[in-house]
This record gives sequence, C-alpha cells and structure tokens, in this order.
Amino acid sequence: MRDVLDDIAAWYASGRTFGLATVIGTFRSAPRPPGAAMAVSADGEAAGSVSGGCVEGAVYELAREVMASGLPVVQRYGVTDGDALAVGLTCGGILDVLVEPVDAASYPEFGEVVGAIRERRPVAVATVVAGPGRVGARRVIWPDGASGSLAPGEPHAARLDAAVDDDARGMLAQGLTGQRHYGPRGERRLDDLTVFVHGFAPPPHLLVFGAIDFAAAVARVGKFLGYHVTVCDARPVFATSKRFPDADEVVVKWPHKFLDEADVDERTAVCVLTHDPKFDVPLLEIALRTPAGYVGAMGSRRTHEDRLARLREAGLTEAELARLRSPIGLDLGARTPEETAVSIAAELVQLRWGGSGRPLSDTEGRIHGEP
Repeated sequence: MRDVLDDIAAWYASGRTFGLATVIGTFRSAPRPPGAAMAVSADGEAAGSVSGGCVEGAVYELAREVMASGLPVVQRYGVTDGDALAVGLTCGGILDVLVEPVDAASYPEFGEVVGAIRERRPVAVATVVAGPGRVGARRVIWPDGASGSLAPGEPHAARLDAAVDDDARGMLAQGLTGQRHYGPRGERRLDDLTVFVHGFAPPPHLLVFGAIDFAAAVARVGKFLGYHVTVCDARPVFATSKRFPDADEVVVKWPHKFLDEADVDERTAVCVLTHDPKFDVPLLEIALRTPAGYVGAMGSRRTHEDRLARLREAGLTEAELARLRSPIGLDLGARTPEETAVSIAAELVQLRWGGSGRPLSDTEGRIHGEP
C-alpha cells in the first residue's frame, strides 16, 4: 500500500469511496508479494499493481463493482486450464486478492493509518478474509492500542481480537505481513477463521560506515530498496549532507561509538566501508555482537584475513566471525562505486529472500521462493 499511499490519501480526503485491492496470499511464482496494492478512484483513476500487469484489468473492474455494492470480495486469480492467456497469471502463479470499498464511514481509522505510515510509526491492519466471520471486518493495531473488531457484536469478539493483537504486534516487530488462522474465539490451534495481517513496520535501517564515494552509491541504492539510510564517519570534512544527499541522516561520530548507542534489530544491515583497522575493527567487534541481520565489510582478501586476526585477538568467537560477509557483496565483477553498490544490494536481497545468487537461466523450479 505504500506505493499508492499518496493517491489513496488524497481520494480518502475528498470524501468519496475508492476501491482498494490488496494481495493477501500467493502460491507458486506469483509476481508480487502479500501487501502489494492497487487502488481505483471514484472517477476511474487507477494506481498501483497487484500482479505486474497480468490481472490488473479484471481487478480494476472488480474494484468498480465493489465500490457500487459496498461489499468486500476475495478473488483468486491463476492460470486457467484451457488458456494461459485468459484472465490469470501467465507466470503460473496464483494470487488471492482482497478488494474492498474504502471511505470515512467504512474505515474511520484510515487517516490514522496513513499518518503512521508516513511518520514511520508501526501499525498493523488485520482483516477477516475467510471463515465464519464477516469478510472485511477490520481491526487496526498499534504497539500500545487497537481500534475496531474482527467479530463485531459477537460475544467472543474480545478473545479473538486479543489473540490477533498479540500476533500482529509480533509480526510488526519482525516486519512481516501475511495470513494467520484462528478458531472463532481466537484459538491458534484451529483454522476456521483466516485473518490477513498487513504490517506497516518502519523501514529497515541501513547503517553505512565510511564517508567515501562507495558509501554515496550504497546510500543511494539502499534508499531505492526502501531502507532508512544513515551514513556515519568520524571526519566532519567528509561526512556532510551535501556529499550524501540520498541518506536520511549523516552522523559525525566515531563509528563504534555510534553503533554502540544505535537501535539495531534483526532487519538492520551494517555496511562497513572504511577498510581502516582503527575504524573497522572496533566497529565490527560491536556489530558482530548485535542482532543485525547483515554485517558486511569492504576490503581485499588480504585485508579480510588481517581483520579476522585482529578480531580474534579482540575476543570474538568463530561463530561471531562467521556472520561477517567480507569481502562485501556478491561476485558480479563490480569495479565502480555504483557497480559495487549493486553487488552489495544483490547480497542484501539474496539474504532476505534466500536466492542462490546464480543466473536464473541456470536454475529450475520456482523463481519466487519463500524468505
């Protein structure tokens, strides 16, 4: 929904109903992940995509029908048995799409959700998509509160809402979006009721250490991938916003001191581009003991071996050292700062989704695997 946020926020503010289609489930080689959205305005304007072009026409027409009826619908799209070029996905995948009407009466919390997303505050939207409940029933969940109900008017609503609240907050902490299954009273061991939890966690953090030309390229590609980018260097003459216009923040501080005070979680990526022992050894000593999901360091293989020896002297274990991705990036033959940034970005994507890093033409089976 982030991709269409500006459009739908304006449509919502106008007071007119619009249709919102959201991917809630994928199977096989579906082109877009759960959470991908397409919206249609009351005037027939379209924004966003749920499939990269395969079924947008059908979703557009369904959104207009939903706006007219006021009733949400869950629709499955996939390759038909008779004709792979019919309304379906020519890639062979399957999409489940929730299409719902949105206006102030049906979704009073929408403005707050938009505000939270824009301000990088975590919020999750849980919606009933299958089961004995009312499809489209919605609950908005923040870390410290919630609004709405997934079973309005039912005596067991509080128990179901409480179970979903707990799960949604856990998913927010991990940056996850997806379906969860419950019994009518929130029993997690049952699957009578299917709830789609759309998590809007703040963007993951990319920490780039070393104010060099390579860092400017990494900051640029990191921003493109959706990271909140921080560039840090101890030298004020180099660590300036003018040199790093794509970074969200530029910090002048000794790298290891900054990292020691930074908020680091499993979604954080740490890129050490200093390749100077006085900077990167104390920095990596801290980085490899954080929960950061990615720790990479630039340097030649000789630099890497020297760095490992220094880190062992500092007391790091082999298990901790095994987390270090150095030399940083995938083997693309990169030479320029921009090419090197692409190789680092490729490694970040590979780590996130579990790809092999090989040419797709040399692989078989599903293209889009599970993370």
